[in-house]
Amino acid sequence: MRLFDNRLAYTLLLWLLLPYALLHLLWRARKQPEYLQHIGERFGRYRVRSDKPVIWLHTVSVGETRAAATLVQELRTRYPQHQILLTHTTPTGRSASEQLYGDDVLRVYLPYDYPFAVRRFLQHFQPQVGVLLETEVWFNLIHACQRTKTPLLLLNARLSERSARKYARYPRLTHDGLHALTLIAAQTDDDAQRLSSLSGHSVPVMGNLKFDIAPPAAQLELGRHLREHFGETRPVFLAASTREGEEILLLEALKEATVNDLLTVIVPRHPQRFDEVAALIEQHGFRLQRRSRNELIAADTQVVLGDSMGEMFAYYAACDVAFIGGSLLPLGGQNLIEACVVAKPVIVGPHTFNFAQATEQALASGAALRVSQADDLVHQLNTLLHDEPRMKHMAQCGEHFVRDNRGATERAAELIGTLLPLGL
Repeated sequence: MRLFDNRLAYTLLLWLLLPYALLHLLWRARKQPEYLQHIGERFGRYRVRSDKPVIWLHTVSVGETRAAATLVQELRTRYPQHQILLTHTTPTGRSASEQLYGDDVLRVYLPYDYPFAVRRFLQHFQPQVGVLLETEVWFNLIHACQRTKTPLLLLNARLSERSARKYARYPRLTHDGLHALTLIAAQTDDDAQRLSSLSGHSVPVMGNLKFDIAPPAAQLELGRHLREHFGETRPVFLAASTREGEEILLLEALKEATVNDLLTVIVPRHPQRFDEVAALIEQHGFRLQRRSRNELIAADTQVVLGDSMGEMFAYYAACDVAFIGGSLLPLGGQNLIEACVVAKPVIVGPHTFNFAQATEQALASGAALRVSQADDLVHQLNTLLHDEPRMKHMAQCGEHFVRDNRGATERAAELIGTLLPLGL
């Protein structure tokens, strides 16, 4: 009864927020019309179905979808008789899935967390096991899986101290929801401790799937082509996955760069901001070219806007030093592991709470360095790009850092396998 009372209040709040959810779709569709596609799926209406038993993975957006790549491959190898179903929340996640997997998986939007919608989803696909990745907790979905005896795991789970405090404001709802999960396995010891405290589960540590990612050969080849376009002898600085407010700080600070012939590549985290960032670059007096035009970069071009999708590994491969966005402002940072995979020196800002342990490990290993603000970033960039031995050392440290933390994919696949029906 207690769980029902808490979920009832939660569900009533969701109903009150329904007009906002629809307006949100309309608002986002101004810059990404894809938000108005497949709206029925957000309420549990689907046209695709599987004639095979289903293993379902929820990968919210681009980061989770790319992180799941090694797990999807491992599951397809181990369980070829099953159909992999990926659910997403954003069009960019869905697009990343299309680029990575093509027609080898089914992909739909996960419905909003209304009881009728999640029931429809489970009735339609009847997954034999479901997997939520990283930080996705939907209380009605969890309850519906419990009611239908659908095993539901939270894998590759991470929970920052800040997020844990937010969940702790609703202790009964959070405990009962998390405890109803079949299993939770965390990325780090700290994540495990926080999740165990909130859920009452014994939470094992499985590591981070992102360490198992191997850069696709096609992306590395594209990176070589990009470097040719950029100019093989030009120093290239990549600002990856930047967030709103950070580009202005970077552009103002870059006026103090002392590296001859420096080319800066800025790749905004959200594609709907491409035009906005292009305007900012020009307003700050930098000569701009856009990656989407696929042209050789002129000698007098100072900034390239990375306005393309699914090419982040190529951008990392083509640069000399990478800054990881979302960390100059209190936004929590983005994943730095991909830059280390391709052996690039990494710079992060002061705010990395979304990837705290991985960042601290990278800093301790010598693969990355932290700056306090944009001016400090440019100072460190000036220093690094004049110190080839140090850059080479950081690159080697990054490779070792990634190699020493691999193995999460196999652990995740084994956990999923223990919950699949025998004989299939």
